Amino acid sequence: MATNIGIMDSAYFVGRNEILGWINDRLHLNLSRIEEAASGAVQCQMMDMTFPGVVPMHKVNFDAKNEYEMIQNYKVMQEVFTKLKITKPLEVNKLVKGRPLDNLEFLQWLKRFCDSINGGIMNENYNPVERRLRGGKEKSVKGSSKVSKSLQTNNMHQPPPVTTSNKTFEHSKFLGPKQAKSHAVGGGSNSSAEVQALSKELEDLKVSVDLLEKERDFYFTKLRDVEILCQTPEIDDLPIVVAVKKILYAVDANESALEEAQECLSQSLGLGAEEVEQEAETQT
Repeated sequence: MATNIGIMDSAYFVGRNEILGWINDRLHLNLSRIEEAASGAVQCQMMDMTFPGVVPMHKVNFDAKNEYEMIQNYKVMQEVFTKLKITKPLEVNKLVKGRPLDNLEFLQWLKRFCDSINGGIMNENYNPVERRLRGGKEKSVKGSSKVSKSLQTNNMHQPPPVTTSNKTFEHSKFLGPKQAKSHAVGGGSNSSAEVQALSKELEDLKVSVDLLEKERDFYFTKLRDVEILCQTPEIDDLPIVVAVKKILYAVDANESALEEAQECLSQSLGLGAEEVEQEAETQT
């Protein structure tokens, strides 16, 4: 089994569109972005398809949105890795952040690993939709039915709740007919205006988010192309490539790695830092 796959392996040159196509085809999903798989649920079901009966699907939360919910999915994944003696480290803290590059690399590894089992032949009897429903939904449905029954029992012994209409009626008893009518109409118009304003604001926010996501994907693709180019064995040790990698792989987001890269480049070329900076300004 391909549990240890080197960073230069062809698996890591598989594009995100191919990865998304692989996931959607196998699991009958409709993912459009790599980040949508950050919860770990998709990865768990891929392992469930590859090794039937090993993954406790009832513990997998496909509706996970918060990090603590996602972490629970990765705990299930780690248990599966332990059972199968897979030594691939799970960098959960990075994956749950939803960063495209981290999740893409893990999914690239997962695809290569699953393809190495039985030649990548999919279990024909595996129904991904039914498996998700049986694994994760039945438990919540049963739980909700129990809650609804208990609520029904409690409601039989409790007085009916005071609704907004009841409050309006009680309040209108202390007002004249004209005052009560104008009060109700005024409240309704204000509520309608607020709903329309909030709906407009929500639409504007959605447009802004879509634009930001497109811009993010655009620059991510360019950075990924630069990274792949820098990983070419023939130029891997060139000073300029080493300097670019220092910028690409800088961990601290609060500080620029440009100065460190310039210093590294100047040492390699035997130039002073000022000369490198002047050369860079001349080229720009």
